[in-house]
Amino acid sequence: MSLLGRSPGLPLSPEGAPVFAEPWQAQAFGMTVHLYERGLFTWAEWAETLSAELHLPHRAVDGSDYFDGWVAALTGLLVAKGFADPSTVQALQDSWQRAAEATPHGEPIERSNDPLLR
Repeated sequence: MSLLGRSPGLPLSPEGAPVFAEPWQAQAFGMTVHLYERGLFTWAEWAETLSAELHLPHRAVDGSDYFDGWVAALTGLLVAKGFADPSTVQALQDSWQRAAEATPHGEPIERSNDPLLR
């Protein structure tokens, strides 16, 4: 397993493979691996950022919001290093939220469902 696969608190199967409850979690993991392998951040930067995020007081003690913390850590790291603009990140988050709210139950959430993009 790569260093990134040994991220603090990463849920693992008995065989040691990452476990994802939702497809978006695997996508967030894959995106992080890709950015790490491309050298956008070091293992030490990632581990420190993720650990700090996971230890914030508002995080679930049982780890049920682990991947929410993962995404927040990745976003924060990319913003801090100048690879992402905070206002653009917020605009995308808002767009995805509107898309989720506009998507009929049981249908896949697609950003094109954002009413402001129509």
